[in-house]
Amino acid sequence: MLHHVELWVADLERSAASWGWLLERLGYEPYQDWPAGRSWRMAETYLVIERSPALRPDTAHDRMRPGLNHLAFHVDGGRAELDALAEAAAEHGWTPMFADRYPHAGGPEHCAAYMENEEGFEVELVAREFRPGEGD
Repeated sequence: MLHHVELWVADLERSAASWGWLLERLGYEPYQDWPAGRSWRMAETYLVIERSPALRPDTAHDRMRPGLNHLAFHVDGGRAELDALAEAAAEHGWTPMFADRYPHAGGPEHCAAYMENEEGFEVELVAREFRPGEGD
């Protein structure tokens, strides 16, 4: 089981707004809060965002370079919940990706929303209760 994921961010408050909204909608609960970071937990796994003092200011996150490309999360509630999250995301700092192929950008057997926040972090939200041909 994954213990935690830590993302270093350039703007803590902006990142906390977008990540906090998304994680709490997915069922994570606020866990830790300190001057340089925040975290959210579900069961034994948590996600941290931090504006570390060791962060190099001359580099920004780029999902197209070696390293983290994206995080993928299950969405309980199937297609209806996925649609609700995808629709509300823009109000919380997330921009849709592959909107012209939503919700099957990953193929006809895969129902997901792909989004990027203002710092360039990508998430994939995968409908857990999806059956191809339903709700399309």
